Amino acid sequence: MKTYGKLLPLLLAMGMLAPATTNAQGFLNKIKQKANDAAEKALDKKTDELLNGKKKGEENTTNPPNANTSNNGPGINTGTSTGSPRNKGGAGLVTTPPDVKENLTSAEASFKAANYGEARYSLQQAILGVEMEIGQELLKSLPETIASLPKQADKDQVTSSGWGWAGLTIHREYLKEDKQLSMTIANNALMMNAINLYLNNSAYAQTTGGNQKWKQTKLKGNKAVIEYDESSGYKLSVPLGQSSMIMFEGINFATEQDLMAAASQFDIDLIKKTLGEK
Repeated sequence: MKTYGKLLPLLLAMGMLAPATTNAQGFLNKIKQKANDAAEKALDKKTDELLNGKKKGEENTTNPPNANTSNNGPGINTGTSTGSPRNKGGAGLVTTPPDVKENLTSAEASFKAANYGEARYSLQQAILGVEMEIGQELLKSLPETIASLPKQADKDQVTSSGWGWAGLTIHREYLKEDKQLSMTIANNALMMNAINLYLNNSAYAQTTGGNQKWKQTKLKGNKAVIEYDESSGYKLSVPLGQSSMIMFEGINFATEQDLMAAASQFDIDLIKKTLGEK
């Protein structure tokens, strides 16, 4: 035993135990290789899951077959799983006009507190509430039918910017089969200027013959301009005082007189009074 203990370092130094050492090293290499193989398989599996969105043997629930996940066309991947429920409908948003009294009270309190930004906002909301009320009242006052055309209640619309009657629009449509009459009350400075320029400038002469596209006329004593286009039909524009106007658009009306008769069924004076126009 003593001799072996003395010889062991020497034998190792001379390489006489190399074969045994080599065998041990080979065994370790095999173990290492197997470990590497197992790790690579696990990595490949994980990579496959990430890239294909599924595990082997399981159905792909992230990107279904033939799904287009390109950024340049239909089937854009928005990150929402196709397994998530889709919205099939809803009541949408309810239009609630601002409370006029509440906003006036808030504006007064904000003004007294020197919170002018909040006071300004509350006043704007109060004006918006007034305009929405005006629009709804005008819609209620309009005829239910015009020239045998029933109103389309779902098309009634009142919009406003809330800046002192600048941008208030009231819209109503009447329809039966392919005949339609649309009425719009609006504050539109550009259109008002164009109409007034035409009405007040004698340089715009009226022509005779079949090429007449528009001309001056009157609706219940109010100056107006009537136009005709083969594709869109008749259009009658009537200024209502300084800032408002009413427009009638008739599709498939037989004649100019038919459109004028339909427009005359509206109470123009009541509309002007409600809007505060003179």
